[in-house]
Amino acid sequence: MPDHPTGAPVATPSPTGRAAAVERLLTSVGNPALERLAQLASRLLGTAASQVSLLSDVQTVGAAAGAAVGSTGVRTPLHDSVCTVTARLGEPLVVPDAAADGRLRDIDAVSDGRVRAYLGVPLVGKDGLVVGALCVYDEQVRQWSTDDVLVLTDLAAAAVAELELSALAVEYEADRVRWQLAVTAGGVGTFDWDLESGVLEWDDLLQSLFGLTPGEFGGTIEAFTACVHPDDRARVGEALDEAIATCAEYRAEYRVVWPDGTVHWIKARGMALPGADGAAARVLGAAYDTTVEREADARISRVLETMSSAFFLLDDEWRFSYVNAEAERVLGSTRAEMLGGVIWELFPLSVGSAFEEHYRGAAREGEPRTFEAYYPPPLDGWYEVRAWPGPDGLSVYFHDISARRKAEEQRVAARTAAEDTRNRLALLATVSDDLSSTLDTEYAVGRLARHLVRHFGSWCLVTLWDEQRHLRDIAGWHADPGLRPTVARYAQLRLGSLSRTSFLHRALRTGELVVVPAATTAVSQLLEGEARDVFESLAPRTGYAVPMRARGRVVGAVTLFLDDSQPDLGEEDLALLVQVADRAGVALDNARLYESQRGIAETLQRALLTAPAEPDDLHVVVRYVPAAQAAQVGGDWYDAFLQPDGATILVIGDVMGHDRHAAAAMSQVRTLLRGIAATTGGSPAEVLSGLDAALETLRVDAMATAVVARLEQTPEERAAGLTRVRWSNAGHLPPLVVHPDGSVAPLRAPQAEMVLGVAPGAERSDSLITVPRGSTVLLYTDGLVERRGEHLQAGLDRLAALVEEVVPEARARAATPGELDAAHLADELLRRSLPDAPDDDVALLVVHLGVQDT
Repeated sequence: MPDHPTGAPVATPSPTGRAAAVERLLTSVGNPALERLAQLASRLLGTAASQVSLLSDVQTVGAAAGAAVGSTGVRTPLHDSVCTVTARLGEPLVVPDAAADGRLRDIDAVSDGRVRAYLGVPLVGKDGLVVGALCVYDEQVRQWSTDDVLVLTDLAAAAVAELELSALAVEYEADRVRWQLAVTAGGVGTFDWDLESGVLEWDDLLQSLFGLTPGEFGGTIEAFTACVHPDDRARVGEALDEAIATCAEYRAEYRVVWPDGTVHWIKARGMALPGADGAAARVLGAAYDTTVEREADARISRVLETMSSAFFLLDDEWRFSYVNAEAERVLGSTRAEMLGGVIWELFPLSVGSAFEEHYRGAAREGEPRTFEAYYPPPLDGWYEVRAWPGPDGLSVYFHDISARRKAEEQRVAARTAAEDTRNRLALLATVSDDLSSTLDTEYAVGRLARHLVRHFGSWCLVTLWDEQRHLRDIAGWHADPGLRPTVARYAQLRLGSLSRTSFLHRALRTGELVVVPAATTAVSQLLEGEARDVFESLAPRTGYAVPMRARGRVVGAVTLFLDDSQPDLGEEDLALLVQVADRAGVALDNARLYESQRGIAETLQRALLTAPAEPDDLHVVVRYVPAAQAAQVGGDWYDAFLQPDGATILVIGDVMGHDRHAAAAMSQVRTLLRGIAATTGGSPAEVLSGLDAALETLRVDAMATAVVARLEQTPEERAAGLTRVRWSNAGHLPPLVVHPDGSVAPLRAPQAEMVLGVAPGAERSDSLITVPRGSTVLLYTDGLVERRGEHLQAGLDRLAALVEEVVPEARARAATPGELDAAHLADELLRRSLPDAPDDDVALLVVHLGVQDT
């Protein structure tokens, strides 16, 4: 992910502070300028949709474009928003494939396919608080470039400015707007110009639009002209003259200068009406203030002017209606030369080219086009172009990629001229595939002998050198199938026969390539007995001992031999041979580190999970299964302990993440929960609320799901063989209760509640159920039920069915009739649910409420 382009500090607001900051900005929801910025973001980045989100205790869509049109003003929960992740991150969130991103894959918009590629930039308010996010997204996987991030960052800054300006405008103009609305709902002034008498009448509202008080206007066309900005007078006069001459419609938008010197924009529309002789006798019309719209357009224009990418806008007649500064530079023409001109006339070589094909296709079909094309001299360059049709015409966003194309052409030429290089790369790719396609690295390295023989020599041996300095030949190969048994026999004999001065030992000691000319004679002198006879029957001419190195140590060696039919290896071949050997060495060392790290990770995770409390009347069984990937310790945990009043607390939880940081955060969260529950004696909901507050106060950077359940019993309930299960769920999967009759039911709260670490202060509630003794409660984490490409509910249903299947077995194995073997139930659930190499860690807590002696 690129660095934060703005470099600006981002404050982490309290929920109250952010809510207040966002509340004052909500007046901008639906702001046309904000909508234009959203449209511009989608258009410039070529995405299906864009959205401005404001985040308080909910997400409010402030503006939307593309596929998101119609969602402006819609409010959704924070936990169901990708923009919440962007705001929490505090810097651009760049996601080529949201479905593969652990932070996003469970959000509805991602899981249902509406959001696949996502690029979001936080909106940082004037106080440094993150108030929302500007994002673009698509339904297809996409790689985002640094330019894309910079463009969206520029637009995000403009969006924040627009939000702040709009909020200030609302605050500043509130009283005046209320007064205006009381005077007139339309805000439109009218005029009537009698061409015979020359009298020009304005109503009071129109006079106010020109900054005049009622009765202050002079009542003549000269008085009107004096109010118009000097630079616009000729244009307005021409529009009036043409309307009068043709008895036609009059339209004009112009600036007026108020008596206080301020400049405002007015849009006027009217009609010249004929008299008895057919000539125009009067002009009637109306006008209204467009200053706000003009200022919004000017702000967007400033954004376009500061962009590092070229941009121009073509109207419906293929005329340039806007050109930014970068487009002037790239196209080699000034704005004055292009504005109003037809693109096919100004750039005639584009006619019949890919440019015309895609521009006209985008306009005709109403769909954006992205393409690369070459324009001949005088431009003489390659361009990457995005053409986006819209209500204002065709927006074209492009940049010069000539340097990139030239580099690509040079690479193609180099590949064409270097067939040997391609073969070497193919060998490296094949070796890499072998080394990465299996966890049995020794087997993969053993296959290396075949590849080396195929590309370099006659026969080969691969030798490992472990940490105890023991040598072991793990593979051998010969190009002649008839001699492969001979090579295999030599591999069995040679290590016990070679002296420590041999070329193999020298390569292992020095870590350098050793070349052995006249190999049959040279090596035979170092061997004795059958080993020498077998070697001489292979009769190699030249030998090479290549150490396999990794992280400053030698882990083995490749011994390659050539017979008389093959020339000695050149410098490039030897360099490739060393590179292949080193790659194999790294794979072997990675395998060693993998096993070491996995052992450390599992030991760490288990050390963090203490043995559960187990009162006399309960049978508590806990299980933890780590993920298959090395160091994937994750944040799953379980707990069972007693509160001061004797009630048993059961906990299952999952801190988001899969690394040692997640495990450390899990330890903090688990310890805090234990302490709060033990010292307060509170209910599950009170414990979770206290934990949420503690996480916020202590600034523990963690988000977690959890279920806290308390087993309660009065003397009367004990006598009746009943137990109350009181629980509260913070966004976790529902526990299961197995009744004495073997039926299984989920423990679901009336409504879902927020995960921990997202919204401190969120209301939490307890749920209560009474169960008979002999029941069993199961708490588990998502690794037990989640499968890639499968809906979560399918996994929950599968678990419930499996529990019903295993419970009779567990009852049959119990030592006491009517009881249940909880350990068998836990072990069978794990065995039948998990693959050999699980992707996620799993925590499981099974509590059987034994039948009490009353």
